[in-house]
Amino acid sequence: QVQLVESGGGLVQAGGSLRLSCAASGRTFSSYAMAWFRQAPGKERDGVATISRAGGVITYADSVKGRFTISRDNAKNTLYLQMDSLKPEDTAVYYCAAHKQMGAMSATTLQESEFGSWGQGTQVTVSS
Repeated sequence: QVQLVESGGGLVQAGGSLRLSCAASGRTFSSYAMAWFRQAPGKERDGVATISRAGGVITYADSVKGRFTISRDNAKNTLYLQMDSLKPEDTAVYYCAAHKQMGAMSATTLQESEFGSWGQGTQVTVSS
């Protein structure tokens, strides 16, 4: 498994931007499809975006399309989530996750069950 540590969360006003980072340990980061999830208070954890091992296949949840951008730098073992035009409803704890199968080219869904390693999460709060 890969160890993941998120950073970059914080408090921002509606309409603002944040960039989240997820640092992965080990030499196998490029072997994993990756994703970002989020969990708002009192709600289930939902998928936000996924990215394939090489970055060529990307999927977004409808709620963030056109506002969020997922990317990765395999040389730096880091996953990113650029969040623009933030809304109060984006307030949540954001988690990065690695696909449960090392070597799988990309995720097929935005479901938790497809991912096996998780970070501890970083809080994003958007004020109105």
